[in-house]
Amino acid sequence: MKRSKSIASLVVGIFILGLMLAGCGGGAKPAAKPEGKQAIQYPTKPVQIVVPAGAGGDTDTNARIMGKYLEKELGKAVVIVNAGAAGGTAGTKKVKEAPPDGYTVLFYHPGFPLHRIMGLSNFSYDDLAVANVALLDDTNVFAVNAESKFKTMKDVVAESKANPKSVKFATEVGNFTHIHVLAVEEKTGIKLNVVDVGSAAAKTAALMGNQIDIIGTQYGLIKQFIDAGKFRVLGVLSEKRHPQLPDVPTFKEQGIDVAFSKYFFFAFPKGTPTEIIEKFNAAVEKVSKNPEFQAEMKKFMITTNYMPTAKAIEYLKKDEAVLRGLVEKAGFGGAAKK
Repeated sequence: MKRSKSIASLVVGIFILGLMLAGCGGGAKPAAKPEGKQAIQYPTKPVQIVVPAGAGGDTDTNARIMGKYLEKELGKAVVIVNAGAAGGTAGTKKVKEAPPDGYTVLFYHPGFPLHRIMGLSNFSYDDLAVANVALLDDTNVFAVNAESKFKTMKDVVAESKANPKSVKFATEVGNFTHIHVLAVEEKTGIKLNVVDVGSAAAKTAALMGNQIDIIGTQYGLIKQFIDAGKFRVLGVLSEKRHPQLPDVPTFKEQGIDVAFSKYFFFAFPKGTPTEIIEKFNAAVEKVSKNPEFQAEMKKFMITTNYMPTAKAIEYLKKDEAVLRGLVEKAGFGGAAKK
C-alpha cells in the first residue's frame, strides 16, 4: 500500500513539474525577443537642432519656432545650435559626425545640395538619414533700398546690359540666393556684381547702408523694413503671386522665367534607428498641424507642408537635379560632378 501511494505521489509530482516547465517555456519567448526589437525610449534627454547658419536669418528663425513646439511634443528640451562657419558646411559636418542616437539633427535648406553641386563640400543626402521636409517658403524676393533707382527687375536688366557687373548683388556664395543670381543671369544674359557678404542679417545691414544695390532674401525677414518704407521689393521668385503679397509681381510676370521654393528639412546622422526617426517625424507632423504653429509661421508667410521620409527624399533628390542643371547651364566654375 505504501508502495502504491509512493508511486502515485511520484506520478503527480512529475505531472506538476511538467506543467511548471511548460509554463516557464511559454513565458520565455518574450524574454528571448531580440534586443533590437525592444521599444526604444526616445527622447530621454535634450535634442540638439543644428542650424548651419547664423542667428537672425530665416533658417535660424524657423528652427527656433519649430523647436519651441517640438519641445511640447517630445517632452524634452530642444536646443538650437548655430554652426554657420564655412558657408554652413561646419553645421553639416557636425551632424554627420555625431553619434546616430537621435539627439543631434540637422535643419537646413537647398544650400545643402548646392554646396556639393558648386564644389564647396563633399556632403550628399546619402551621408545622412533624411527624416522629413517640414516647411516651404515661396517668398524669395529681390529687394532694394527705398532710395534705389530700380523700380522693377526690368530696370535691373536694362542697367546690367548697358553696364555689365555694375549692379552689386549681396549673397552668400554657394547658398540659395546665389542660385537665384545664376538663374537670372542665365535667363537674361546679364552679369551682376556678386558680393559675398555672408548671413541674411549681414545682407540686410549692407542694403540698409547702401553698400550694395540688391539683396536676395525671404520677405518675412525684411517685412519690418518694407513696412517702414526703407526697403522696396522688385519681385518674388514664385510660380504665381503669393496670396499674402498680392501687389508684388513675380519674376515671370516681368519676363524672367525663374521660380524657386525654399524648403526646410530635418536629417539625422546616418545609422540613426528608424524607430527614432519615426518618433521624431510623428512629433514634427503634429507640430505642422498645430493651428498655433501655423499662425506663427504665417507671420513669416511660410507654408507648413510636412513630407515623411520617403516622400521627402524623392522631393529633395528631384530638386537637387534641377539645381544641378541650373548651375551647369550658368557655367559656374566650381560645379562638382555627380
